[in-house]
Amino acid sequence: MNRQLFFLLVGLALTLSGCSLAPQYTQPAAPIPAQWPQGEAYQSTTAQRDPVGAQLSRDEFFADKKLREIIALALTNNRDLRLAALNVERARAMYGIQRAELFPAVNAVGAGGKQRRSTDLIAPGDSRTVEQYGVNLGIAAWEIDFFGRMRSLKDQALEAYLATDEARRSAQIALIAEVARGYLTLAADQENYTLAQLTLTTQQDSYALVEKLFATGLSTKLDLRRAQIPVEAARGDVARYTQLVAQDKNALNLLAGVPVAEELLPADLSSVIPPQELSPGLSSEVLLLRPDIVAAEHRLKGAYAFIGAARAAFFPRISLTTSIGTASNELSGLFGSGTDTWNFTPQIVMPIFDARTWAALRVSKADREIVLTQYEKTIQNAFREVADALAVQGTIEQQVAAQQALVDAVAETYRLSKERYTQGIDSYLGVLDAQRSQFAAEQGLVALQLAKFANRVRLYAVLGGGVSR
Repeated sequence: MNRQLFFLLVGLALTLSGCSLAPQYTQPAAPIPAQWPQGEAYQSTTAQRDPVGAQLSRDEFFADKKLREIIALALTNNRDLRLAALNVERARAMYGIQRAELFPAVNAVGAGGKQRRSTDLIAPGDSRTVEQYGVNLGIAAWEIDFFGRMRSLKDQALEAYLATDEARRSAQIALIAEVARGYLTLAADQENYTLAQLTLTTQQDSYALVEKLFATGLSTKLDLRRAQIPVEAARGDVARYTQLVAQDKNALNLLAGVPVAEELLPADLSSVIPPQELSPGLSSEVLLLRPDIVAAEHRLKGAYAFIGAARAAFFPRISLTTSIGTASNELSGLFGSGTDTWNFTPQIVMPIFDARTWAALRVSKADREIVLTQYEKTIQNAFREVADALAVQGTIEQQVAAQQALVDAVAETYRLSKERYTQGIDSYLGVLDAQRSQFAAEQGLVALQLAKFANRVRLYAVLGGGVSR
């Protein structure tokens, strides 16, 4: 067999190994409504027919410069994101290994040896010492993929790699959103800390006033003790928010992967430039661009490919071992005339009966239904997440306005109660109640402002990093 015939057979095998027994993939219908929920809770979002912010970059969405710098630190140094990127590299390498199975592995082998034989095992006059040297170039046990088994496994590995890459993108979006939430939470706790300190100062001033009145006999000891209660409560609030601010900084440092400089941290919530407001428009098809949904679809495509590999197992497997080379009993004569060698050993394995093959096919079909259900559930969860965020966005402004009116009303109540007490009209109980209500109302306003900004970040994340890919 000459070299031209050898390479002709290899080329023919590569040409014929192109069919696939995998079922044709068609994208399943999304098991969600075509449009977002309508109703009173969504009245501020349903007015936008087209997506708002579809062309916004990440830097445009996060308008706060300090926050952008911390996000950049996290994208560079966060260990979870680094692990996700390494998993992508591993999946890519696994795909390369599986793809390489389609092509023959050509090896060059050189061998030589001497053997001294027993005189009892050789004919009279034969040399007891035997030498043999050889050089071969060949292919060992290469499976020719006539029925697409290896190609289907290669396709499955490709889809696994693509799904892992989408998982990395999903992890990146989650990290960005988590950093933004941590930054906003720190800002809100900083504001609550300042509020607690101001409240403590106010309570101490009120206590000093009551103490003077008690010293002159114009106030009772009961009023003095009542005035002491909010002072001690305010001290506890200052300590609690001191703790929360420290923990928020620790969480932000962990997300960033490195200590965040003090100059990048927010002073309070009012100093933060809020994220831009997004609207996905009316169509829910935008969800199909979410990386977790894209990853689920890649896994579904991989399940289809695995069915092709399971089907191909019912057909014959043809493998080829062949080589060309030279051999001689002397090293110096290795490439001399008449020393050329070759071998050609095709092998075909015809499955007759193997219950495992049928079971493997049933497993592959069951896996496809499992992955399909997971894909549909991922879409439904995504729809619910966006709908929840839209419900908050549609009502949060009303809640903030109502809370602001409550703060103003309670502040006026506190002022009037304090004035009536100093005039001797009412007891200190009314002042104490108004103080508590004012502090609680101001804390509620900070919480709603945080919820408003954090919901914008959440909508950014659940839309897959905005509404564009």
